[in-house]
Amino acid sequence: MPAPTVMPDAAATLPDTIAAVDLGSNSFHMIVARVRHGDIQIIDRLREMVRLGAGLDENKRLTPEARRRALACLRRFGQRLRTLPPGSVRAVGTNALRQAREAGDFLAAAEAALGHPIEVIAGHEEARLIYLGVAHGLATGDDKTLVVDIGGGSTELIIGRRFDISRRESLYMGCVGMSQRHFKDGRIDAEAMEAAEMTAALELRPIRRAYRKIGWQTAIGSSGTIRAIGDVVANAGWSRGSITLPALESLRQTLIGAGHIDRLELAGLSPERRPVFPGGVAVLLAVFKTLHVKEMQVSDQALREGLLYDMLGRIRHEDVRERSIRSLCQRFHLDLEHAARVETTAHRLFGQAAGEWGLAGHDQSDILGWAARIHELGLAVSHSQYHKHGAYLIENADLSGFSRQEQALLAALVRGHRRKFPIEVFEALPATARQSAKRLCILLRLAVLLHRGRSTTICPGATLSVNNSNLKLAFPGGWLEQHPLTRLELRQEQGLLEAAGFGLAFG
Repeated sequence: MPAPTVMPDAAATLPDTIAAVDLGSNSFHMIVARVRHGDIQIIDRLREMVRLGAGLDENKRLTPEARRRALACLRRFGQRLRTLPPGSVRAVGTNALRQAREAGDFLAAAEAALGHPIEVIAGHEEARLIYLGVAHGLATGDDKTLVVDIGGGSTELIIGRRFDISRRESLYMGCVGMSQRHFKDGRIDAEAMEAAEMTAALELRPIRRAYRKIGWQTAIGSSGTIRAIGDVVANAGWSRGSITLPALESLRQTLIGAGHIDRLELAGLSPERRPVFPGGVAVLLAVFKTLHVKEMQVSDQALREGLLYDMLGRIRHEDVRERSIRSLCQRFHLDLEHAARVETTAHRLFGQAAGEWGLAGHDQSDILGWAARIHELGLAVSHSQYHKHGAYLIENADLSGFSRQEQALLAALVRGHRRKFPIEVFEALPATARQSAKRLCILLRLAVLLHRGRSTTICPGATLSVNNSNLKLAFPGGWLEQHPLTRLELRQEQGLLEAAGFGLAFG
């Protein structure tokens, strides 16, 4: 079994204040919480309607106006978060940034404005975090729960019990996209509403049978769209304390009767949400009808709170990413004993080089350790080019807890752990991550090389020193003479690293 990573005492690293930022397709949200006795107490919230999803042009590129709105909002958020130390803020982008093409420059500017890194997360990861937030906010007991979150560009549907998820999906439909497609000119009529509902029903069709089969006792809606619908139907007296299908049908008729979004005067509906409200109503109607939902409660907690609780888990070293890696190892029947030896050596080399190379931080060490553990993943496909197969599997898998950037980094390390050093792979990473990624990859390459013979013993006393792009690997006297194959492989590695701009000396 892999050797556990040695971590400092949780109490010593637990920050007083943590924050989460959600760069949604419709709104940006910020939530700040104080950590008390291992739990969180919300102390500040901010929300701005940015409409990032509506700012994607026909080529899926962010328009200058959308960039301006987003960066202005993030600068305001950044002013509030400026004093929080690195690692105490998690910021994530969802559907709009998943779709956006050539978004690297925007993300760099956005991180500068916010003052903290921004991750882009996959739809399945968004669903997991939403459920985590809802599960902490509502006491559902042992009941199976359906959680629905209608965002600006996607809708997440999750079935779970307590904190265990049975099924999760992220569908490409949301209040912004649906409103742009079917209510673009602001007109609301029966034909447009029916077309919007049918579009949503088609998206739901592939999961309909599976979700009905699993079943649930309680349905909960968690998004701003669903909260607005809940407020409207409650204020109109159509439903009390929850959303029902008859209440949604009454709301549908009221929207059609108004005829245009400019004439929507509904208590509980803010003017800024009005342009995307009909699309959100259509999606929720389709969810109710397709999945046979009878009643839905409304939760105030969602993705932002899920991010906070996920951060708290990482701080306590209950990191879901660790479970994802373990699951991957089991699913593909990896040689865990060999992987553990490579991981141990990689961490030892990391400890010797981290200071000079600026690799301090648990995240860097964790990523290196996980890459060492799954570097042979591609053997499940073929021994030939297995490093490329492994990288593909990692980059395209649904790995709970990992952002897209983290998966891309993990894939790059596995892709580069043998043979030619793939400069082009690392150049495709965000500019701020390229140098550290290359250095982590070199540490992994050396660890794998030192265990190429798959011996059960670890090379004793090998030490690494680094200076910018130059490395020196020192062995105990006479060891290399007793291991001529390792010496030959180190000479080959010299040439491979030299072609990538790194110098390796050994002796």
